[in-house]
Amino acid sequence: EVQLVESGGGLVQAGGSLRLSCAASGFTFDSYAIGWFRQAPGKEREGVSCIQSRDGDTYYAASVKGRFTISSDNAKNTVYLQMNSLKPEDTAVYYCAASMTRDTWHYCSGYTQSDYWGRGTQVTVSS
Repeated sequence: EVQLVESGGGLVQAGGSLRLSCAASGFTFDSYAIGWFRQAPGKEREGVSCIQSRDGDTYYAASVKGRFTISSDNAKNTVYLQMNSLKPEDTAVYYCAASMTRDTWHYCSGYTQSDYWGRGTQVTVSS
């Protein structure tokens, strides 16, 4: 059974930090791109950051570049998203997803479908 399980969300003040984790199982982790996507109320889902497990290639949305860092621990089949300098506009449900695509940019930009999705974790940043 394929599973993507997110954890690490919560409530934090503006300027604070959170680290999200995505634990994957049931598929060949190092053959996939893993992405973090978010959706705020009333807004479309957007790609935040993605990483190729096979070679570490990464992508960051302009809105988070310099504040968020994505990393992958292939031995643990886990991807992390370190979020620093959080802003109220980062408030959203954050989803972990996986795709076999090798094109990280197109995947994170929303042009490529994900094969698997997690259930999401809420991140709330208070002002």
